Amino acid sequence: MGYTIYYHVKIKEYKKACMFIERICNGLNLDCRFNEREIIIKPPSKEVEPLVIKNGRGFVKTYKREPYTSIYLLVLFSLSAFGSVEVSDDEGFGL
Repeated sequence: MGYTIYYHVKIKEYKKACMFIERICNGLNLDCRFNEREIIIKPPSKEVEPLVIKNGRGFVKTYKREPYTSIYLLVLFSLSAFGSVEVSDDEGFGL
């Protein structure tokens, strides 16, 4: 069964957001990388897609694997401190 998180992100304070995400990922033992205006979070599990965050719309398939689904949701919502975030999923959740 598939499960997808959809998001629309506008990061206004990119450097601060990267520092915050890096701290979270280090604490949770997740690999994170930063490119030009792109944050990539790779979980150790191959069953979940990496979360690629950049300004604009995106999506990630987690197949409801925990704890990664919850971590991705928390990471996305925490980015609202550095801009704006809208999140929805296949099951009708939206914020």
